[in-house]
Amino acid sequence: MKYYLIVGEASGDLHASNLMQELKKEDPQAEFRFFGGDLMSAQGGIRVKHYKELAYMGFIPVLLHLRTIFDNMEQCKKDIVSYVPDVVILVDYPGFNLSIAKFVKTQTRIPVYYYISPKIWAWKEYRINDIRRYVDQLFSILPFEVDFFKKHHYPIRYVGNPTVDAVESFKAHHPINFNAFVTDNRLSSKPIIALLAGSRKQEIKDNLPDMLKAASAFPGYQLVLAGAPGISSEYYQKYIRGAKVKIVFGQTYRLLQQSSAALVTSGTATLETALFRVPQVVCYYTPLGKLISYLRKKVLKVKFISLVNLIADREVVRELVADTMTIENIRKELKAILFNREKRERMLAEYDRMIELLGPAGASEKAASEIVRLLKERKK
Repeated sequence: MKYYLIVGEASGDLHASNLMQELKKEDPQAEFRFFGGDLMSAQGGIRVKHYKELAYMGFIPVLLHLRTIFDNMEQCKKDIVSYVPDVVILVDYPGFNLSIAKFVKTQTRIPVYYYISPKIWAWKEYRINDIRRYVDQLFSILPFEVDFFKKHHYPIRYVGNPTVDAVESFKAHHPINFNAFVTDNRLSSKPIIALLAGSRKQEIKDNLPDMLKAASAFPGYQLVLAGAPGISSEYYQKYIRGAKVKIVFGQTYRLLQQSSAALVTSGTATLETALFRVPQVVCYYTPLGKLISYLRKKVLKVKFISLVNLIADREVVRELVADTMTIENIRKELKAILFNREKRERMLAEYDRMIELLGPAGASEKAASEIVRLLKERKK
């Protein structure tokens, strides 16, 4: 069968590439055409456009590139019609993908499947109407989404979480070896505090300086910063300002595996840190902190921003967001997870409960199996 996939960012490229790998196992005649990245290209097929040509973050960049965005949409629509795939598979990236879903559903007879559903439970809940109208099947990677969509009378399929797959695979092939890690990266023998300051330049600029100042208060530990893909060492140097910290690139999982505690910006990194059972503090600074905190209460539909707390449906890790992210607060929380044994053990126990909620590895395999089964039934 012929599969057309659309992703808009690096995480989508990763998850879609794993899905493609499993689709090939389920369907040896699988052919792929896609808007995606290098990882998807490695699985074969034809890449129409790289996701880096699609991704514009923030109001001003989107406004400045509106014509390019619309041109990309038109190209995508025409290409789908020309290719005539058996299914269009959308991966997250709702602003672009829901527009494509509307076109495909109203202008063709091609089914639309959504893998990694849009996070409409956090905001823009009205998008449920577009999902109902234009998406035939929705595959979820977050267990709490099942109840959310059930409330809206829209059935979805929870297939597990691909981050569990990635972490379990890493652990299976990389046993813990602290000495090898510190030797390979010219680190000291002190225990490690990991710093995961985000993957975008603005996040790094806003979060890293205060994270460093807070963590530097613990001289018995060494600070190791996880360098993000696509961010140069020179960019980090602007915000390190002589702090005693080492940067490692391409080794985030290896770093987490060896760490005693971590300061982490929100996002998938909070879940990855929990899966490695590393006590953490979530740090996410934004300018105009008090205003953002007020708007967050009024606009967001959820109590938490970290995946760990959202999945657990309770505060497992402390979230220091907007006006609550101060050096003093970070230092206080970091001290607690380093030296308060009861707090550490309680957090680790909650991690284990969250991991049970996520279920076993095999999300990509299960999603691929369901997709192929549904398409075969459709052809009968």
